[in-house]
Amino acid sequence: MALEPNVRTWQATKVSHSYVADYKPFSFVDGEGVRCSLYVAGCLFKCEGCYNEAAWSFKYGSPYSHELEDRIMKDLAHPSIQGLSLLGGEPFLNTQVALSVARRARAEFGGTRDIWAWTGYRYEELVVDADDKVELLGLLDVLIDGRYEHDNRDLSLAHRGSTNQRVLDARASVAAGSAVLREDLMALRA
Repeated sequence: MALEPNVRTWQATKVSHSYVADYKPFSFVDGEGVRCSLYVAGCLFKCEGCYNEAAWSFKYGSPYSHELEDRIMKDLAHPSIQGLSLLGGEPFLNTQVALSVARRARAEFGGTRDIWAWTGYRYEELVVDADDKVELLGLLDVLIDGRYEHDNRDLSLAHRGSTNQRVLDARASVAAGSAVLREDLMALRA
């Protein structure tokens, strides 16, 4: 069973070491279209059945660097790329990295590249926690939220692993002040 977040101690400034577990340019599996997928290191949820247990450690992989960020921006500039995907680990517990790359992507590409993120948090938990999480949420287009629940695993779902997880329109959710489903993406099957 995944842990419940503790808003006082689950802060990126306290747990993150700004490590990256992996970077995969030109990926076809982490969202719609061709994507640049950045896997950050570190996760406290530790969901049973997680597909990426190695990335639970906040020191897994290598430190995030300006050179990697430059490479991501170069890859995002390729005309075949639809967007950036932030995965983990847990992007909302590694906001130093996630915010750096998302801010720069928005500055360089505006809305021409979408940004997706996967999180174990529920949208409702993100908006009451910390400024860094709210800022990251505001830079996203799509948020897949909720802890992976192995007992609710459904391999036929697109973009998520268990039936409790939601695919949200991040911008509409921020504007509405409550979770807004992306019904078109929720209905997709793998």
